[in-house]
Amino acid sequence: MSAVEISCVVTAGPDPQALRRSVESVVAQTMRATEAVVVLGLTLPQPAGGPAGAGPDDTESAADEVRAVADELAALDPARVRIVTSGAGAPTTAVLRNHGLDQARGRYVMVLGEGERLQRDACRNLWEAAERSGAELVAGRWTRRAGRRAKEQPPARIVESELYARSRTIDELADAPELVVADALVTGFCVRATLLERTGLRYAEDLDRAEILFGAEAATAARRIALVPNLIVGGRAAEDPAGTLEGQLAAHVRVAELLTLQGRTALCEARDRAFLADQLVALARQFPKLDAEARAHTAALVAALPAARTDPDLRLDLPPLERVCLQLLADGDADGALAAGYALGRPGAVASALTEREGRVYWRAALPDDPGERAALDVTELGHHYRAATDTPLLNQLTHCGQEGDRLVLEGRLPAPLQLLPVDASLTATLEFVARGSDGRLVFRVPVEEMWRESDTVRWRASVDVGSLLRVGGARDRVCDPRLALHTPAGTTTGPLFLERDRVDAVGHFRARPRLGRLFGDTWKPYVTVKHHLAFQLQARRRPGRLAAAALHYLTHFRPARKAKRLAKAVRRRFDRLSARSFKTRVYNRLLIRLPVRKGSVVFESHMGKCYGDSPRAIHEELREQRRRGMRHTWSYASSPDGFPADARLVRRLSWRYLWALARAQYWVDNQGFPLDLRKPPATTYLQTWHGSAYKRMGFAESRIKAQNAPEREKLSAALGRFDHFLVRSEHDIATLARDYRLPAESLVRCGYPRNDRLVRARATDESRGRFPRPALAADLGIPDHRQVVLYAPTFRGMPKKGRTTRLPLDVRRFTERFGDEYILLVRAHYLESAALPVCPPGTVIDVSAHHDVSELLCLADVLITDYSSIMFDYALLDRPMVFFAPDLDAYVAERGSYFDLRVEAPGPVVESEEELLRVMGELKKSDTAHREDRARFAEKFGGFESGQAARTAVDVLFAGRTRR
Repeated sequence: MSAVEISCVVTAGPDPQALRRSVESVVAQTMRATEAVVVLGLTLPQPAGGPAGAGPDDTESAADEVRAVADELAALDPARVRIVTSGAGAPTTAVLRNHGLDQARGRYVMVLGEGERLQRDACRNLWEAAERSGAELVAGRWTRRAGRRAKEQPPARIVESELYARSRTIDELADAPELVVADALVTGFCVRATLLERTGLRYAEDLDRAEILFGAEAATAARRIALVPNLIVGGRAAEDPAGTLEGQLAAHVRVAELLTLQGRTALCEARDRAFLADQLVALARQFPKLDAEARAHTAALVAALPAARTDPDLRLDLPPLERVCLQLLADGDADGALAAGYALGRPGAVASALTEREGRVYWRAALPDDPGERAALDVTELGHHYRAATDTPLLNQLTHCGQEGDRLVLEGRLPAPLQLLPVDASLTATLEFVARGSDGRLVFRVPVEEMWRESDTVRWRASVDVGSLLRVGGARDRVCDPRLALHTPAGTTTGPLFLERDRVDAVGHFRARPRLGRLFGDTWKPYVTVKHHLAFQLQARRRPGRLAAAALHYLTHFRPARKAKRLAKAVRRRFDRLSARSFKTRVYNRLLIRLPVRKGSVVFESHMGKCYGDSPRAIHEELREQRRRGMRHTWSYASSPDGFPADARLVRRLSWRYLWALARAQYWVDNQGFPLDLRKPPATTYLQTWHGSAYKRMGFAESRIKAQNAPEREKLSAALGRFDHFLVRSEHDIATLARDYRLPAESLVRCGYPRNDRLVRARATDESRGRFPRPALAADLGIPDHRQVVLYAPTFRGMPKKGRTTRLPLDVRRFTERFGDEYILLVRAHYLESAALPVCPPGTVIDVSAHHDVSELLCLADVLITDYSSIMFDYALLDRPMVFFAPDLDAYVAERGSYFDLRVEAPGPVVESEEELLRVMGELKKSDTAHREDRARFAEKFGGFESGQAARTAVDVLFAGRTRR
């Protein structure tokens, strides 16, 4: 190893502490053969072509501070920190970086941006990968700040592409296109010095964002690239799409020219798509934050882009509102982009007067002649033409917010889209001021004085005596949010008032008269919220109010008050520990489990308390029918008791009452598993009905379980050991579930699933009397007899992150457009997931995910569309058509494993594209006939024990008193 293996070039910016953080991270590297090359200029660097941010005196003072910090760091470790000075008169960051590259002595060179920090092993990880692979460029993960308090995050596109998921070496850039498509090489990488010498690679000194072009040039010039999964750099500055737009656009155009010149057209197109989605859409979301001048300047910059960079074909895969934003920016329409940017942050809101042409709905009435640009304004899939007025929030944009004496004067406009506001409809409106924190109970209303139509908008004007109207208490209700309630013959739609931030400065203050007196406030101050809505805050501006506020602040912040607050927090923390799951579990396992069981008490749970359904419900109803004496039924619920039986005792899952019920219960009945860390009382009998036969690998056959350590597997074994009885429905269950959960043979009950008794009876009814009349559920859902019912029930694919909904594999809107007149589509998301459905024509799609009992839905459905869900085994008992829509079949099997080949065993067509699915659904009668024998074979193989008496058998087994100790 040479004296210096890696040179880290650190350019000095205006923040001396940022320089300190960067240099200290280099000095702290575990690889000692690393140097920090600190590059100073005669003056502080300014963005190329950008304005100076401070006066000469301030700049000179800041430069002195930066040099003092650099000298201090060099003095602490002169062997590893070297200061070099550029002679350029007005250096940009690119000029300083190039000077640092010229002065670097290491075999490898990397560059750190202002404030960026190397992880402790970053240089070692990069160096080892380079030496091992012989790569000329080595790159790893990096993160950037997302806000003042937000956790640092890597760019979403890099994460989704799994660019750095594993160590690998690539010889073709096409194997890792995100390196140039997603700007992955703006930091977090090093290059061999020989690559710089061979290519003469340097930063473009005429670009603000020269690191974007430099990374792309390095990636295209390197003969071999190594990627490592390690985090290399943290602390990169947060992106500011509006503030850095000019530099971003210039760099993007240069990178596109580079890729085009090298014949990498596919990479160039992919980069254009990524730039539109990642940079310009983010810019559109920021539009409501910008003032009018900045919006106009920004729109002009985007409109000046070469046409190839914003071609409409590049946007077709984007959601409709994002397409609209990009088209309006490309047109230079700043006002239109403002409205679209507002709608981007408020799903379902209508921010423009929509127009309908040839069955399609467009963003505006004036449409371009170019088919691509016209398609970019197509928002049909948003479904606004299907919404009722009461379900459609409109953009209430204030055009004037002013003051006339003591009165507030507001003028605004809102779009009049499609049939929501017919031309001949009588319109009235009310201004409502809602006191924040009152849960909508404290509302002050005043009628809007004037309303009139103007082209495709509705305009209004109102004058309000704020002081007389807003008679709040003054203690807690100190903020009021105004909103406009528009009354139409079809109903009322209500929405906040959108106000551009620079318009509120012209509005003064309004006197206030709180009910508790003016000591609590004397002035209403208008301001714009973070969501760009007008609001009014109660303030104390006169001397009595200021003195009262100061006294209150003193009383709540002087030393005894602070000590009281700390004591209250400590007491609250201790009290919260009593509700912590870990504490409850210890109390249950050490104390409650010793309580004597209560004879005849049964605790039921279905899908971890999420519903009242499945086999536990069937057993519960069988017990009610048998009217056994001395029975005490308890049901657990996860979040809401709605829909659970009124004649049973209801307890919230994991509450103290829940634990008490489990400890005292003579019988446990569930279909998934009571909490794994709760032991079963010795005198309790546990009946596990399970929730479905297995297609994918389960239990100890799962790769996830195999990868666990011994204690985790032992915990699972202990939880499974609680089962006294386990219901199976076929020999397939015995060979799969029983084997891979390692259940003893004596615990297996060969009777089928109690939930399927309903299906066996429905099959008998179909054969004897036909399908009509339909179950009562059809009327409850508003399904007419002349429409067939298709149930779409996909399997579980993993929990959505941060509460976000999952995207269904099936394009529901496309399905309804094709079959809306023939079928009603019922969508049943997996109980562990949630899915947001698009707005479709009324009466074509019904979300039944919240329905408690899926067996009722199966009896209602004429056709089932599923993929790998165990619902296929249940529906086969009805002998009705099934279609398996499995677009990711091979990938799913490779990840999860399977017990059989679905393409061979499926009792219906297996399709892997939407086109195939639509074709099969169009020829359903032919498919039904062709797979009739397959369904009978499938039902016999996977439901051989189903006789329609499973609930009765399970009850008999439950009360037989056989409990495994």
